[in-house]
Amino acid sequence: MTQKLVIIGAGMASGRLLEHLFEAGGDWDVTLFNAEPRGCYNRIMLSPVLSGEKTYDEIVTHNAAWYEERGVTCRFGEKVAQIDRAAQTVTAENGEILAYDDLVIATGSQPFIIPLPGHDLDGVIAYRDLEDTQRMMSLGQGTRAVVIGGGLLGLEAAAGLHARGVETTVVHLMGHLMERQLDEAAGYLLRKELTDRGIDVRCSTNSKEIVGKDGKVAALKLDTGEELPCDLLVMAVGIRPNVALAQAAGLAVGKGIHVDDRLGTSDPHIHALGECVEHEGALFGLVAPLYDQAKVLAATLAGQEAAFRQKQLSTKLKVTGCDLFSAGDFADGEGREDIVFRDPARGIYKRLVIEGDRLIGAVMYGDTADGNWFFGLIKDGTEISEMRDTLIFGPAYQGGAAADPLAAVAALPADAEICGCNGVCKGQIVGAIEGGATDLAAIKAKTKASASCGTCTGLVEQVLASTLGDDFVLPAAATVCGCTDLSHEDVRRLIKAQELKSQPAVWQELGWKTPNGCHVCRPAVNFYLLADWPLDYVDDPQSRFVNERNHANIQKDGTYSVMPRMWGGMTTADELRAIAEAADKYGATVKVTGGQRIDLLGIHKEDLPAIWADINAAGMVSGHAYTKGLRTVKTCVGKDWCRFGTQDSTGLGITLEKRLWGSWTPHKVKLGVSGCPRNCAEATCKDIGIVCVDSGYQIGVGGAAGMDVKEVVRLHDARTEAETIEWVVAFVQLYREHAKYLDRAYKWLAKVGLDWVKETLSDPATREALVERFDISQSVYQHDPWAERATPATARQYAPLADLTLEAAE
Repeated sequence: MTQKLVIIGAGMASGRLLEHLFEAGGDWDVTLFNAEPRGCYNRIMLSPVLSGEKTYDEIVTHNAAWYEERGVTCRFGEKVAQIDRAAQTVTAENGEILAYDDLVIATGSQPFIIPLPGHDLDGVIAYRDLEDTQRMMSLGQGTRAVVIGGGLLGLEAAAGLHARGVETTVVHLMGHLMERQLDEAAGYLLRKELTDRGIDVRCSTNSKEIVGKDGKVAALKLDTGEELPCDLLVMAVGIRPNVALAQAAGLAVGKGIHVDDRLGTSDPHIHALGECVEHEGALFGLVAPLYDQAKVLAATLAGQEAAFRQKQLSTKLKVTGCDLFSAGDFADGEGREDIVFRDPARGIYKRLVIEGDRLIGAVMYGDTADGNWFFGLIKDGTEISEMRDTLIFGPAYQGGAAADPLAAVAALPADAEICGCNGVCKGQIVGAIEGGATDLAAIKAKTKASASCGTCTGLVEQVLASTLGDDFVLPAAATVCGCTDLSHEDVRRLIKAQELKSQPAVWQELGWKTPNGCHVCRPAVNFYLLADWPLDYVDDPQSRFVNERNHANIQKDGTYSVMPRMWGGMTTADELRAIAEAADKYGATVKVTGGQRIDLLGIHKEDLPAIWADINAAGMVSGHAYTKGLRTVKTCVGKDWCRFGTQDSTGLGITLEKRLWGSWTPHKVKLGVSGCPRNCAEATCKDIGIVCVDSGYQIGVGGAAGMDVKEVVRLHDARTEAETIEWVVAFVQLYREHAKYLDRAYKWLAKVGLDWVKETLSDPATREALVERFDISQSVYQHDPWAERATPATARQYAPLADLTLEAAE
């Protein structure tokens, strides 16, 4: 018999409930309401979205296809106006009435807004959902934000804003940050780390008034009279269960909706779970107990026996790249003793609180690898007298010597929590392994362990290793090179997050194994630094491949080719005469290239400055045929000459080339503009290709015509030339900011997805910000290297044989 199930709220708790229900089978007719205009996504990961480490699509838990496959009727962007318990119906905002056999209220919580004068001004927001995140993402360089609240959410908001170039201040009422999770010493270390990164942190500070101008927030006024100017004010000071709908329906409500062990309310046909519930006087904000509730409620709805039990919880967090852990009771108290370990040079602090012969609390900062082991000792009440002398050093040092670290994992009980985000214990992971999940990807898919914040990944791999023994093979990380264990993505993220603005800073702060990198990592790090910090970082020529250092293409016989730039493939008789004279003077072979350029081959290295000077005298600049940057812009003659032409393709090509040339990119960028769909400029196999049509301009990206032949995919249809230029420049900057070094545009698109690129660039404010950042970079780096090098002083450096230090990596 089909059961009509109505669920109000599509958050993480109800999302997990649906997963359990469908896994268990049964005939369910599910209608899912959600006030937000979308389905379930991982709110824990909003912070990486804010900082730019992830996209919204990457944190979606259930997409439209998932709901459709399971027959869920989605009412997203709709609220439920009323519950009629007697008739067992709910009334939607539009007046539609739906019957239910069972109703689940999962309305979550609402952010608390401090009722300061001015709290209703435009620009005062909470940090709770995607809309809040997008509002913060709209800020950029030169703007200011104030965050009220020094808890986890407030600090993540501040870190994300700061990563976007926003001048950020945190105002916190208490004496140290995250006072519920950290003691004063750990709070100090966290504040010091944030301050060192450029975030202004004000503890023991009280807010008095929000000052506005023309209806918008302008500043936060403190009780000292000081005003902190801001373009956005974020309140992250706590949450309150959203109980209004349940209260109006006459359900038993206290601080939250009262539920029993089976997640039932005071009405036998209505259940509740998540942040809106109150169970035995407790409210719940962490995700692990919410997932426990979802499992119990799924069993309840299926007619099975299950009971929700509150568990002692640990907190293992990564705030702005700082590892934190706390568990148990770490407050000072009579009869309690502390064991403290400090390593100031590495920023590590550990404190264990002991009462009698039991560990009752632990706080760690900087090194949290042993957190779960300590939590197990606290939870189980283990007698620790025999290991007291070595307890602070963790499980690997028990027994008097460093032991096999896997032994500690093997000794963990089955109910030891491994993944706090998803409430996954060791026993579940072992069960999945025994069921055939023998690598990390399979464990993520089957249990969701390490699928959220990722801080437990190492522990999950240790469980795999201890369970599989010799059959476990740790996957080799795709590192930048042998100098580091970090991937390209890690290096890019850390350069931004830690504001590393020089190569020595990267080598030191990211723990490079070699003093100054190697021929593989130096070019990549050089690019990441200049792409992220164009105003602070000076390009290092010695960290470039031989062609880029010598501003010409080395050939197999050791000579070079020189290719002057012809804007959009156009030239003049004077330019052609200068090229011909240079060819005669330096004995060059002349070749017309496929990119509508003229290549002068066979130039000796010592002659490079002289030929550059001769070509510069004719007004021509480097064609950058050697660079990881814009190469050629191929055009057809367009509507001025061709009877089929629809737009001025040549003019647009020249405009784009003059705007984009000299911009360093992760790999070479080729661009084509065809004046009509006959596509004479072969725009459909370029990194960026524009086909002109009667209605405007079709912009395609991700093409290639080399070893991999790729047709472009449609990015956008623009109506005007100005719109086309804006989209192209914004796309290039997005590629610069997110792609792995030496990934062509099509490889990058395959990783991030065209949908994400479209969604990102569809926001006018985002496009404007990307174009602005591109122009800032061009103000530093758009110059002609031939003109700078064509001097007697620099000519001497070209006299020796070619420096081939980096040639092998070309």
